[in-house]
Amino acid sequence: SVSMFLNTLTPKFYVALTGTSSLISGLILVSTRYINITLQIDYVIQNEISDFIQSNRAATHSSVNLPQVATSHVPTPFQCSEECKVWRNPLNLFRGAEYNRYTWVTGREPLTYYDMNLSAQDHQTFFTCDTDHLRPADAIMQKAWRERNPQARISAAHEALELNECATAYILLAEEEATTIVEAEKLFKQALKAGEGCYRRSQQLQHHGAQYEAQHRRDTNVLVYIKRRLAMCARKLGRTREAVKMMRDLMKEFPLLSMFNIHENLLEALLELQAYADVQAVLAKYDDISLPKSATICYTAALLKARAVSDKFSPEAASRRGLSTAEMNAVEAIHRAVEFNPHVPKYLLEMKSLILPPEHILKRGDSEAIAYAFFHLQHWKRVEGALNLLHCTWEGTFRMIPYPLEKGHLFYPYPICTETADRELLPSFHEVSVYPKKELPFFILFTAGLCSFTAMLALLTHQFPELMGVFAKAFLSTLFAPLNFVMEKVESILPSSLWHQLTRI
Repeated sequence: SVSMFLNTLTPKFYVALTGTSSLISGLILVSTRYINITLQIDYVIQNEISDFIQSNRAATHSSVNLPQVATSHVPTPFQCSEECKVWRNPLNLFRGAEYNRYTWVTGREPLTYYDMNLSAQDHQTFFTCDTDHLRPADAIMQKAWRERNPQARISAAHEALELNECATAYILLAEEEATTIVEAEKLFKQALKAGEGCYRRSQQLQHHGAQYEAQHRRDTNVLVYIKRRLAMCARKLGRTREAVKMMRDLMKEFPLLSMFNIHENLLEALLELQAYADVQAVLAKYDDISLPKSATICYTAALLKARAVSDKFSPEAASRRGLSTAEMNAVEAIHRAVEFNPHVPKYLLEMKSLILPPEHILKRGDSEAIAYAFFHLQHWKRVEGALNLLHCTWEGTFRMIPYPLEKGHLFYPYPICTETADRELLPSFHEVSVYPKKELPFFILFTAGLCSFTAMLALLTHQFPELMGVFAKAFLSTLFAPLNFVMEKVESILPSSLWHQLTRI
């Protein structure tokens, strides 16, 4: 009967079956695409409303007459939302003493052209002003910051120093020519001496006109940059308490410069001193609902709460008795941190290899995760059981937000553009972490495979009908061979009368 049924089938039947399957698959793909586009439109509208609210809030604050300074934000082509802007890494390394040494040893470039181009824009924003052409040394440095060739920049800095004690020239040499942190610190100390003199002179003249005000703003940026890098040098050279004092003094002297994120440098230094009470005090000020978040803020808060329970935490004991209040608070803090940046745990748990952090980071992206884990992995290892607690609980976050691109739990939905921006910021030899994984649903894959298989069978049957008939018979006989064998055994065992009654039923 099977062979008769197969013989009656014509190629038209297979063509019709293929067309029907393809139509169904196409409808599924179109509907899925329509749903994704609708969700993306809703997401963009939501972010536009958020940006509108923030711009109104900024306009309200700007009515207060406060000194203006250049921010560390650089416009990028990936600004599809507030959280997809690229920001300067608060803990960025020194080019000459750290990045270049890595290149000399490995032969790899740790910085991308896009990242260095953003740094060049930063330097022009921080260290230049419209009146630079009136001073020969500053005019030379204005051109130096635009140079692409590192040797040309260094030569221009030396040329500027021959004319005058130029603070920005010392900055460039400390960043790019110094091959050790000790050399960089000496150059920054010389820059500090020159920068303080310029700052005092421009401070007295800032109210004499717009040009003087712009020059004072530039001198403020230069002074803050120098003091911050000196504090980072002290931290790298092991003088952590001195670094903490310098950072605290800088934050007191310039309290309005919160956009420079100096508190993130302070948090890292305090964690190195294991001054957890001071860390908590800094978090109480900056981990506020009205202030922008970062991986450093969220994961440091999680580390402090994990520290209270991690040394005695056991997954088996917790599953038997349930979580205590302190353990629940720690788990919730970890879930909050993972929701903000889901890439960090793989680096902290050493499931993914670290590289040198870039000079710019994307909040909630892989670049921010690398920058955080590069400096803070040692602090997590120092707290007994903290990484074990993170390992046991971090994946539970994803059950709370099954559709992170559509709806978040404590934060906005995860930005769509992080992968594109991170690929521009991170070197090509690094495998960029992607979240969420772009995986097609099983039903779509199954339907596509079934349609492809049916189309192939229809084509082969149309071209080789006799051969395919023989193949189908052989396939069906092989498929039903075990069933026939079982039936024969059952027929031989059961009495013939009973078997006759069963077949009649």
